[in-house]
Amino acid sequence: MTRRTSPWMTGDIDALHEMATSFFDREVTANSERWEQQHHVDREFWKKAAELGLLCAAIPEEYGGGGGSFLHHAAIADAYSHTGDRAWGNSVHSGIVAHYLLDYGTEEQKRRWLPHMASGDMVAAIAMTEPSAGSDLKAIRTRAVRDGDEYVIDGSKTFITNGSTADLVVVAAKTNPEAGARGISLIIVETADCPGFSVGRVLDKIGQHGADTSELSFDGVRVPATNLLGEEGTGFAMMMSQLRQERLIIGISAVAATERALDLTVEYVKQREAFGAPLMSLQNTRFQLAECATLTKVARVFLDDCIAQHMAGKLDASAAAMCKWWLTEVQCQVIDKCLQLFGGYGYMREYGIARLYADARAQKIYGGANEIQKELIARSL
Repeated sequence: MTRRTSPWMTGDIDALHEMATSFFDREVTANSERWEQQHHVDREFWKKAAELGLLCAAIPEEYGGGGGSFLHHAAIADAYSHTGDRAWGNSVHSGIVAHYLLDYGTEEQKRRWLPHMASGDMVAAIAMTEPSAGSDLKAIRTRAVRDGDEYVIDGSKTFITNGSTADLVVVAAKTNPEAGARGISLIIVETADCPGFSVGRVLDKIGQHGADTSELSFDGVRVPATNLLGEEGTGFAMMMSQLRQERLIIGISAVAATERALDLTVEYVKQREAFGAPLMSLQNTRFQLAECATLTKVARVFLDDCIAQHMAGKLDASAAAMCKWWLTEVQCQVIDKCLQLFGGYGYMREYGIARLYADARAQKIYGGANEIQKELIARSL
């Protein structure tokens, strides 16, 4: 596949990208079929990734992390996404949950959980979405009632990445239902030996079959009050702040998958013959790929700018929304054009382009539906 670099991918970050690429190319190729059948990534893979420093790369060393910046996580996310696989939930584990703990956790909470996340001994999830509340997080119904030195949690969550295998879940719950968004808090639940906690279905999705996406239930789950993340009632504000980085990470996976699709298609049309000549010799093929290559290039440049803005602390909610909606739209558009050039073979799951196509569609939904992103942008105008 074509080796692409970005302006931020230099020095140790570039070296990390190369090492991660080598690891993912080897391990994903060997295991992706099994992950699809069992609907989750093996814990052994998490441990191997941890040994190479691919978990919590942007978390300080004092908490067991790699001591790097967001660029180190971005390099790992880019390398993984270029495989075309969507099973591994490290973007949630290292890119989201670890940063909730780092930014809002107490010193005791950081030292208690982050080292175990960095070592792969704990897999983490964040439980926001509910059956009746997706992009509208203010509408969640899960309750957390203070009872002495504990919180009692009742409710259900769905579409939770890493859900069935998670050892630690950050749960969004209402601690003051009358206060609207200001009544939402984040509470950490350790799932091992946790009465009242249960995993429902591992969801049967159109794509991303290897990804552990599950329903979770909380029926009188009791956790220490010290498991509260930040202050009571600040959960919504924390989620809105962290969603910027989450949407940027979605953008990284979108661009890498788009580049992967373009590479696969260029390779295919040079080999496949139709009407006595390679498909690449047909003008329609060349024009379609010219459009795809241009969109892919512009997407990469825009993503690089968003990453630069994020590193400078200047990526606002509007820019993050632009990043998320436009890059995922380009991903779906380009992959659709690429699949068409494969003809009937593009619809066969044994071909990588078919999996890229099915996996891409959810990108326009999670992290806040693209319609919500456009509304956020419009409000800033």
